[in-house]
Amino acid sequence: MNISYFYRSPKAGYSIGKVFRTLVTEVSNRNNVNEYVVPARRADVLSLIRNIIFVFKNRNRKGINHITGDIHYCMLGLIGCRTVLTVHDLSMLDCETNIFKKKLIKLLWFTIPFFLAEKVVCISHHTYNQVVKLVDSNKVRMIHNPVDPSFKYSPKSFNISCPAILQVGTGWNKNLDNIIEVIRDFNCTLIIIGSVALEQELRMKDYGISYLIKEGLSDIELISEYQACDIVSFCSIYEGFGMPIIEGNAIGRCVLTSDIEPMPEVAGDAACFVDPRDKESILKGLIKITSDHKYRFDLIEAGKSNAERFNINRIAHLYELVYMELSHNLN
Repeated sequence: MNISYFYRSPKAGYSIGKVFRTLVTEVSNRNNVNEYVVPARRADVLSLIRNIIFVFKNRNRKGINHITGDIHYCMLGLIGCRTVLTVHDLSMLDCETNIFKKKLIKLLWFTIPFFLAEKVVCISHHTYNQVVKLVDSNKVRMIHNPVDPSFKYSPKSFNISCPAILQVGTGWNKNLDNIIEVIRDFNCTLIIIGSVALEQELRMKDYGISYLIKEGLSDIELISEYQACDIVSFCSIYEGFGMPIIEGNAIGRCVLTSDIEPMPEVAGDAACFVDPRDKESILKGLIKITSDHKYRFDLIEAGKSNAERFNINRIAHLYELVYMELSHNLN
């Protein structure tokens, strides 16, 4: 099969590209693959037009075109082509409060792209349940994100007296403010992956929190941070999936995550679940992990099994079944 993948600009976020390049590496072992990154990162009118024209010029007329996420509106550049659209979440729609902007986003990012796409793939049942309210369910599939096979089991003795807590991400949804408030009374070292607001850093200093801030890490450096930590903290208030959960599972670390979907779907029984908006709940979760050896052991063992659900070979096969369905239609 001949497949062209279209990615958003890495300046708009690297997570989707990172996930899909894991997938594409595997798919390319059996198929002809082309990859394209749209030039514009913003969502203004000129940027949208620029990206749509770029996709149109690079469209695959004889094979399959796959919009890998976020830039859903680029389906307008693929009219008449075989197409797959992956939807990671509906955060743009869910988080917009301006009624006019919300209607415009729904039209350009969801209604029109869903109509034009031949297949729509959702990365979680949570996203699937939202998407099928907007499009014919017959064209929608659910395929989880794969875990990068570079994340391998790496056992480590747990530091009970001062555990290293890995906080992956600092965006509005990552709940860093609540984590900071919780660990002011919890002896640990907080390793934060991502940029931190000055107010947040000053607060950590004022609280006497031991912390490290890591930015711009390579994939190898990020894996090293997972290996060095004792607990992976992922207490987000909104997600489309939750890669740090399965990355922590694969490495063999205890995972603390939110009890709101899709985190329970992704984690299964391989995480300690807390209410992300309740600081007392988060603290109790940290204490339980730190104080209960058997609980930690059970979490880690469950994590190793859970990570297998997101094996790259399995996920790639599911995507290839979607491509094959379109290829048969093409022929």
